Amino acid sequence: MRQRAFGATGRDVPVLGQGTWRLDDDDRTRALSALRAGLDAGMTHLDTAEMYGAAEPLVAEAIAGRREGVFLVSKVLPSNASRAGTIAACERSLKRLGTDRLDSYLLHWPGSHPLEETLAGFEALKASGKILSWGLSNFDVDGLDAALGIAGPGAIACNQVLYHLGERAIEHAVEPWCRRNGVALVAYSPFGSGDFPKAESRGGRVLAGIAGAHATTPYAVALAFLTRHDGVFAIPKTGSPERAAANAAAGDLVLAAAEIAALDAAFPRGPRPRHLPML
Repeated sequence: MRQRAFGATGRDVPVLGQGTWRLDDDDRTRALSALRAGLDAGMTHLDTAEMYGAAEPLVAEAIAGRREGVFLVSKVLPSNASRAGTIAACERSLKRLGTDRLDSYLLHWPGSHPLEETLAGFEALKASGKILSWGLSNFDVDGLDAALGIAGPGAIACNQVLYHLGERAIEHAVEPWCRRNGVALVAYSPFGSGDFPKAESRGGRVLAGIAGAHATTPYAVALAFLTRHDGVFAIPKTGSPERAAANAAAGDLVLAAAEIAALDAAFPRGPRPRHLPML
């Protein structure tokens, strides 16, 4: 599994991790096996959130006995993101996750609490060792600029955003901003949240052709395309151990320039939207 620098953390992290949104909707035993299969295959970046219900306790069970080898991330709800609320929410997540620290802690999306308060909470948690870094999620360039103005360079670890073949809006401004400022970009719902290209579609045929050439799956090709640039990571979610292992294969897949061009043509990024898409 390829690794690369994860923003301001000073850590090398696998290009592929594992998401857990709605993972508790799946069969719990099988979902737990899927997380463990992903960890075994090198996808040791685990992403969760207080909003995800039973996902944090599920992650706690998956990482039991192997916490040191995991890059663990959770997120605070905007409604809880006052200074004191951020600290309290993190402590609740730590308890549910059965750990004394998070490798990174994110604001789930921009909210009504002043960003200065949230970042002050993050810095207090960092000073106490309860988090090792902090980042953002679903932030457009204006919000990123605001966070940079408050915290200064080198403080923001990552920005987690919606990014898949059918939704490439972040390539217009957000991804370049992150690249310029040394902020990792993490793609959530990289398979389109149930809307992966159909096999009979033009894009599906392009994916299948490239997958066949590499003896892999169209899903692995999609992940390789999304993580083609340095500084970009993806966190696919699956409740299937077999799919987790197949997804991990994309961590070593490097596409040729002609393959990237073919995917770019089949899945054009389109015009820049007025608002950053999110789920």
